[in-house]
Amino acid sequence: MPLAMDVKDIDRLDKIIQRGRPIQSGEHLYRAGDVFSSIYAVRSGSIKTYLVDDEGVEQITGFYLPGEVLGFDGIDNTDHGCNVVALETSTVCEIPFNRLEELTLQIPTLQRHFSQLMSRQIKSDHQMLLTLSKKNAEGRVATLLSSLSHRYSRRKLSPNALRLPMSRMDIGNFLGLTIETVSRTFSRLQKENIIDVDGREVVINNHDRLNEICHKNR
Repeated sequence: MPLAMDVKDIDRLDKIIQRGRPIQSGEHLYRAGDVFSSIYAVRSGSIKTYLVDDEGVEQITGFYLPGEVLGFDGIDNTDHGCNVVALETSTVCEIPFNRLEELTLQIPTLQRHFSQLMSRQIKSDHQMLLTLSKKNAEGRVATLLSSLSHRYSRRKLSPNALRLPMSRMDIGNFLGLTIETVSRTFSRLQKENIIDVDGREVVINNHDRLNEICHKNR
């Protein structure tokens, strides 16, 4: 939440937030076509979003970590456009959108904050489109690791030691790579001492080199 918010305004926002039960791994928060009524902030665990094409093939569109907000996809036409499922046992805070709209009209700081959240998500989507269209496997994996590092840092966690909540298969689906290519790329980055990998635990040893790979085209 915005640091400039008054304590009384934070209390008003807190009163409309609904804290639901834990969502188990593999359980859906909502599905494409469900009626939109709320946006959600991840409180703990991790979430992924995905689409399903006409042939039933799943395409992962994003991963969400604690402190991040999702559900904006339903604002436009009052129903959700994607599926949202827990990667692990997770909890979310549900924010009813009609009540949030009323509150943002009364608290300009809050309105700006949610506009910034949506802008950040659009920017992230654009960056991922650029990554998928112009970068090789190393560039794609490096961009994902760099993004996770920045997001961990924003949560006041270490930007170096990352726990990946998603499987190699999910990473490959998201980045448009086979699981074998993902594994080989992790091994290559480790061999160059850019990262250390132990299962889903990744330590970034050389941010400068990782960023070079991120910004290099094919």
